[in-house]
Amino acid sequence: MMPRLKSLILRLLDEHRLMTVATNRPDGWPQATTVGYVNDGYLLYCFIARNAQKYANIRRDRRVSIAIGSDAPNPFDIKGLSLAGQADEVTDRDEFDYIARLRLKRFPEYSMPARSLSNAAALDRIAPEPSPANVVLLRIAPDVISVLDYSKGFGHSDLVTFSANDLDVHLSSARHRWNGFGEAGAAKGDGPAQADVGGA
Repeated sequence: MMPRLKSLILRLLDEHRLMTVATNRPDGWPQATTVGYVNDGYLLYCFIARNAQKYANIRRDRRVSIAIGSDAPNPFDIKGLSLAGQADEVTDRDEFDYIARLRLKRFPEYSMPARSLSNAAALDRIAPEPSPANVVLLRIAPDVISVLDYSKGFGHSDLVTFSANDLDVHLSSARHRWNGFGEAGAAKGDGPAQADVGGA
């Protein structure tokens, strides 16, 4: 992958906080839902309710499509991402807790949840330390990312295919950190995995 494309993908992932996730319902209809997310390098994470329809969809079919972007006053400033990937539930508690801490950096308002929420399940999803009993953490690994960059021409996009090696580098770094080796090298930003992938 070209360094400029890598840099743009990571910048767009870091700049945004919301993504639209499309899953496959059992009746064949696609279901699109907007959720908050964090990324650790190219891996995307989101917390969802364990009783959510999209979680049931993903348990049947791990394939998801995602769109990330925002409006721009000048059409030639439009930049965004759409991707296809595989979603898996995070079952490792160290990884779960690490991503919960990472989410507080991106959503500092979650450190003081809104008291106006009467729905306990909704409140649990934005709690600083969500309960795995009620909340699922999804890890989404991209297979293909389409990078929209209209500064190169209206409607321009570049297609990036991820090999197993691209994500192995990232996951290997993540496993080191989540298996009791601490967060060495994570003084700023999202940790060492992002830098490792950038060098792949």
